[in-house]
Amino acid sequence: MNGKNRKDITAGTEVAIVLKADQRTGKLTRGVVKDILTNSSTHPHGIKVRLLDGQVGRVQEIITPKS
Repeated sequence: MNGKNRKDITAGTEVAIVLKADQRTGKLTRGVVKDILTNSSTHPHGIKVRLLDGQVGRVQEIITPKS
């Protein structure tokens, strides 16, 4: 699932984000969402979130648990 819709992301969701410093390379960082920072319902580059470890970036992928 992509990270462009705010309704798909909640606190505690595991995601892959791209940090501001990594936007050119596209390197992804995995973590768990602490706060959602984007107020609009969608964003073309991904919803901006803060992870539990304090890193901030835009969600590129929502990681779904394997069942």
